[in-house]
Amino acid sequence: MINKVGKITIYVNDQEQAKDFWLNKMNFVLKFEQQLGPNASWIEVGPAENEFTTLVLYSKSLMEKQNPTKVAHPSILFSTTDIESAYEKMKLNGVVVDDMLRMPFGTMFTFKDQDGNEYILREDK
Repeated sequence: MINKVGKITIYVNDQEQAKDFWLNKMNFVLKFEQQLGPNASWIEVGPAENEFTTLVLYSKSLMEKQNPTKVAHPSILFSTTDIESAYEKMKLNGVVVDDMLRMPFGTMFTFKDQDGNEYILREDK
């Protein structure tokens, strides 16, 4: 039935700031961008060119106008095979990161984007 996660929408205050965060601090690539009107674009970013799943950086104010009940805090867990390296690189890039959590089931930490939305990065080996 469902075989992949296609797109994950993140509602952002400023699309250009969000694009800058994901491209320049998180080293994602711009997968697609198209103007929706004078004040908004459809922007998709992903961890690599060949990655199918993308993040859609959607205007929070536009979504609030379209459907106020749909704007929610994102709950996204990203994966890495080298948590230590990712943690240090994010800190060097100026990303706000919390302390590393070393649990019996895995190592992870929380980080924030330009709007203060929280995400988790977990090591998968």
